[in-house]
Amino acid sequence: MNEKVKELKVSAIENGTVIDHIPASAVFQVIKMLKLDEFDQMVLFGTNLESKKYGSKGIIKVSNKFFKPEELNKISLVAPHASVIEIKDYQVVKKTIVEIPDNITAIVKCFNPNCITNIEVITTRFDVVDKEEIRLKCRYCEKITVKNNMVFK
Repeated sequence: MNEKVKELKVSAIENGTVIDHIPASAVFQVIKMLKLDEFDQMVLFGTNLESKKYGSKGIIKVSNKFFKPEELNKISLVAPHASVIEIKDYQVVKKTIVEIPDNITAIVKCFNPNCITNIEVITTRFDVVDKEEIRLKCRYCEKITVKNNMVFK
């Protein structure tokens, strides 16, 4: 009697990063934000995967890529509970949960069309005023950008 296969296995990566517990609806946004669609190494992703903790989730595996803290800050804005797992020689060497920083620089555009950052070439800078609802206050025009209005650079 054959048992049904309950799990599909994706080959392990020798060196690289696994981003797990991404909201299923944010997987493609994370891929675009991190420019993984332009990356020339293996990138595997899954979306709408079963998750006991969140109902459904997404996952991204990237070979031969280790992310800088500012790249992880981008992830935290759309996937605040994501875990980042670094793999070396097929072994987990580091696992972290992304955290929303207190300040965001050069990641998000200000939603205010009259903001100086949208008129001149000036690096955007925001203070995170609410980490639960993800609300950012522009240091130049002081307008609040909410999660639904965020446009990533």
